[in-house]
Amino acid sequence: MITLYPKKEFKFPIIADCINPDVFQNKKPEEIARLSIWEGNKQKKLADLFNIEEAKTENPSGNEVIIIKGDVGKVRRIGACMKGGEIAIYGNVGMHLGEEMKDGKITVHGNASGWAGSMMKGGTIEIHGNVGDYLGAPYRGCREGMHGGKIVVYGNVGNEAGAHMKKGIIKIYGNAGQFAGFRMRDGTIYIEKDSEGRAGACMTNGKIIVGGFLESVLPTFTIDSVKDKVKVEEGETVQGPFYLFLGDLTENGNGKLYVSKTKNPHLSHYERLL
Repeated sequence: MITLYPKKEFKFPIIADCINPDVFQNKKPEEIARLSIWEGNKQKKLADLFNIEEAKTENPSGNEVIIIKGDVGKVRRIGACMKGGEIAIYGNVGMHLGEEMKDGKITVHGNASGWAGSMMKGGTIEIHGNVGDYLGAPYRGCREGMHGGKIVVYGNVGNEAGAHMKKGIIKIYGNAGQFAGFRMRDGTIYIEKDSEGRAGACMTNGKIIVGGFLESVLPTFTIDSVKDKVKVEEGETVQGPFYLFLGDLTENGNGKLYVSKTKNPHLSHYERLL
């Protein structure tokens, strides 16, 4: 197990693809210290920016464990493309956390910037704070969103969470910004509290559940029924009642948008269409 401590408060963006269990695996601390990292436009060694400490205790699973203690809000691409192991961050973390990760687990005890879990294919990201825009979403102009895995956020998230999502689960226990599930093709997004609007815009399949307030449903969705409960994932069901809307009809979509009936009395006029 390796623990990293930032040596200073970072003022410039740090590109840190090397902070990855796959890269650290079977390396000695002195080898890890020499790994390449970028601070702004200057290439440096990991030891220039972090104190590195090795714990003598062995992880029973045999997987590499990385612990980061301190604010790394300027540090980007931690855990990108990781295939296993664990990362635990005690502080805020920068953009592109766990981008395209395939397996393993990342836990953040703080906030995360944009594109956390971008295009991830497997594994688990758990964030005990707030997250910026584009949670699990691809880069602008790319249509390959989240392919699998699970993201759990205990705070609020920004806009376009789960955009272009193809598979996987996103669970948000706070509020979500606009365009949650934009152009999603499959998978599940659960928002326990409020969503700012335009949820499911251009979706063709998949499931979005809004347990709180939603100002309006896009006019390109049609009401289907009222459900007593909705399954989020295996072993987790949320009690309703929920309005079930289907859409987005502009895309000939069959996506499912569940909206809490209790928290949205202003949507009761849809019931006359049932």
